[in-house]
Amino acid sequence: MAQKRPGSASTWQEHSESKRVPEGVWMRCDGCQATLYRKEVERNLSVCPQCQHHFSINAWERISQILDQDTFEEWDANMRPGDPLSFNDRRPYPDRIKAEQERTGLKEAAVTGQGFIKGMRVVLGVTDSGFIMGSMGSVVGEKLTRALERATEQLLPVVIISGSGGGARMHEGIFSLMQMAKVSAAIARHSKAGCLFTSVLTHPTMGGVAASFASLGDVILAEPKALIGFAGPKVIQQTVRVQLPEGFQTSEFLLEHGFIDRIVQRSELRSTLAELLDYASA
Repeated sequence: MAQKRPGSASTWQEHSESKRVPEGVWMRCDGCQATLYRKEVERNLSVCPQCQHHFSINAWERISQILDQDTFEEWDANMRPGDPLSFNDRRPYPDRIKAEQERTGLKEAAVTGQGFIKGMRVVLGVTDSGFIMGSMGSVVGEKLTRALERATEQLLPVVIISGSGGGARMHEGIFSLMQMAKVSAAIARHSKAGCLFTSVLTHPTMGGVAASFASLGDVILAEPKALIGFAGPKVIQQTVRVQLPEGFQTSEFLLEHGFIDRIVQRSELRSTLAELLDYASA
């Protein structure tokens, strides 16, 4: 049987395949377009080490970055949405929910519970844009409301990290819109009890979420270059037909105009929250 010569095409192809870089090792930055080593980005809390672009992360990554290790106790983990309108666009709403659950590993677009930040007890809620764009359905509103009510009963501070680009969830119609008022009312009762509510806005925070609880924090923080607003800039431009200001609806623009209190790098968020909790408890 003929043997392959060292320089033959088949030998070169086998060598090339054996040296091929596995998929997912490298990633491209959406900010500076640099090619990045994925593990280095993950070690940097999913922030580009070159331009400081903040990549989207899921709810559980948020929780692990903010809370003391192994202190999170999830609340209402098994709450599931119904289908009050028998909604059907390209697929029935229950089928869409099931597909999102399988894809993301989440039961819904919000995770709530309690934990500790540098030894200080806090109630935490996180909305995740990976689950139907983090849109606010009945379950999201109910979970946030219950978390706020428990915090009020126990006089605990609340932190809600918003990553909701979908606003109110159209699949649930008025039932979704009702959550805006319900969560806002729970925040009002929490405030009346003298407790601190800190709202953290991440990319994106839009629609009914931005128009309700995300904008009601005693302190409002935001990640750099996050898109924050009600309708998106393209929708506004097409509707109003005027040239919008440079950087319109970014966290930097909103800080300049007094809508938020501070822009905080992801690496500094845990320490900043700890300072606020310590100040409020003094």
